[in-house]
Amino acid sequence: MKINLKMFLFFLTVGVTLASCGQEKKDVLMTIDGSPIYASEFKRVYKKNLDLVKDESQKSVDAYLDLFIDYKLKVAAAYSENLHEKSSFKIDFEKYEEQLSRDYIYEDKVTEEIVKEAYDRSMYEIEASHILLLLDYTATPQDTLEAYNKIKNIRQEALDGKDFKTLVKKYTEEPGGAEREGYLGYFSAFAMVYPFESAAYATKVGEFSEIVRTQFGYHILKVTDKRKRLPTIKVSHIMVAIKGDSTGVKSEKKIKEINELLEQGESFESLAKQFSTDKASAKNGGELKPFRKGMLRAPKFEEVAYSLSKKGELSAPFKSSFGWHIIQFDSVLPDPSFEQQKAELQEKVRSGDRSKIIVSTTLQKIKDQFGFSKKNDYMPIFLEYLGDSIQNRRKQFRPFPASEEKALFSIGDRTVNFSDFDTYIKTNKLRYKILKTPVETLTNLYDEFETKEVKRYFKNNLENTNEEYAGVISEYRDGLLIFDVMNQNVWTKAKNDTIGLENYYNTHIDEYQWKQRVNATIVSSRSKDIAQEVITLFESNMAIEEIKAALAKQNSVIVVTEGLFEVDSKELPENFKVSQGVSNIYAVEDSFVVVKVNDIVVPSAKEIDLVKGRVINAYQNELEKKWLTSLREKYSVEINDKTLKKIKKDLK
Repeated sequence: MKINLKMFLFFLTVGVTLASCGQEKKDVLMTIDGSPIYASEFKRVYKKNLDLVKDESQKSVDAYLDLFIDYKLKVAAAYSENLHEKSSFKIDFEKYEEQLSRDYIYEDKVTEEIVKEAYDRSMYEIEASHILLLLDYTATPQDTLEAYNKIKNIRQEALDGKDFKTLVKKYTEEPGGAEREGYLGYFSAFAMVYPFESAAYATKVGEFSEIVRTQFGYHILKVTDKRKRLPTIKVSHIMVAIKGDSTGVKSEKKIKEINELLEQGESFESLAKQFSTDKASAKNGGELKPFRKGMLRAPKFEEVAYSLSKKGELSAPFKSSFGWHIIQFDSVLPDPSFEQQKAELQEKVRSGDRSKIIVSTTLQKIKDQFGFSKKNDYMPIFLEYLGDSIQNRRKQFRPFPASEEKALFSIGDRTVNFSDFDTYIKTNKLRYKILKTPVETLTNLYDEFETKEVKRYFKNNLENTNEEYAGVISEYRDGLLIFDVMNQNVWTKAKNDTIGLENYYNTHIDEYQWKQRVNATIVSSRSKDIAQEVITLFESNMAIEEIKAALAKQNSVIVVTEGLFEVDSKELPENFKVSQGVSNIYAVEDSFVVVKVNDIVVPSAKEIDLVKGRVINAYQNELEKKWLTSLREKYSVEINDKTLKKIKKDLK
């Protein structure tokens, strides 16, 4: 069984969430091997998670306390096994710490303005073409000036009336750009890098942009159209999967049969429930979640869906990479408000290149908050001692000369020295950017180092200055540790212990049984008369293919499903009576169903390979119970009854 860390941590918060800041240390609820755990912590997590606990028996304070103790014991076990020293733990925790700390410094006016701007832009799509002159980080000032003057002259040619497509073919350095005449199609917010997007939205239709510098080089754009973005739509579909149908003939034949039933007036919802192999939407009559163009990553499906416009309008059967479909158009949804989209847009802003604007503003705020002061110029000393070796990863760096140690800068109460910068350079030797000259390389390295140290100082102090942050970061820290300790003591053991797994399966074999099954042919028709005729043809020992051929000559449509089914499976009619031979007619939704039972299979045990996932999961639960029992025996847990009584009174 593969355990997903993100999903584990999500469900972990449903069970018990820890927070460690701002506790009233006078009320100790319990100790584990003498380490105190405070009442305020327990009360906070109890209140937070009470509605999330599904088992009513665990909602009492005493029952929830047992869960809380188990959680704390797992954390204690993780520390005793030194899992907090693992490099993988440190890397994962540092990544999360970086991400979370950003959340606590981004909520300012700059973010709000950029998010609102993104929303306003996202309501429209821009059609544009462009010319690009390439420049990368290795470009010298002379290269940059030359490229700028060239793009300036090209823009003037465009303003003077020269054909833009001709200019693209002559000048653009974008790979493949000349062949498509610089055409970019329609795009909206977040589709392009931020400076390019800003230039596009600032340029009027039919006009040329100012010169734009991005990480790719210099651009000029010609905007040819600006339109309201395509709306969000809602559709339903019936799908017949092509998986397992190597030729595709069977799936195509079945979708055409379903389409004929639709043309004869049968309910789309009813047919979707009966025959669609997209189980998630079938139970809702084929209804899909609303989407905009580009969201499904299924171009053919979206193309057909957007070609429909009237409520109830149906597409012809068509094939996508997933299978055969028939789409029913349901509705067009109104554009979401800014407040409805705000959270999603904030996340995009923080993870995209817009974040650079916010980061630079944020770094300055940190410096202003804690006090920042540059001390000594590092460049002369580092150029002299490193020389050209900074440009060559193969060269061995000399040890930093201790006699040259000086303060580099200070932030708050911390002073960062030349030797700290030297350690950063050597630690990152295999990944830092080597620029044109040693001065440029060192400057870039220093900027990285200063940013990292300023942000680290902020993060280290954030846990002491922000109670909410302290609680969340503590939760994640312990969550990572519990994931590792569970993986080491439970999940991996269950997966690798083949003998123990087989013994568990044999001991609990009654839980892994097939119900009674039938090997059957299920025939569905919109007409009761046709269903009756199917019964007659079955009773005359006619094969199903012969029956379909005979009915096709009469223009009578039937849908056939064959296979081995448990008696309560959704393919069989509700209240189906198991009997060898041909059944009576069952009314199912708007159809009439006949079942020919070819064979009845008695209940039997499922082979372990068929239920291995379930068996592993159950075996893991058993191992976890035994492990927790051993932890309770290993660690001394002492409850302060007086504090517990007070908690119960407060939470009553």
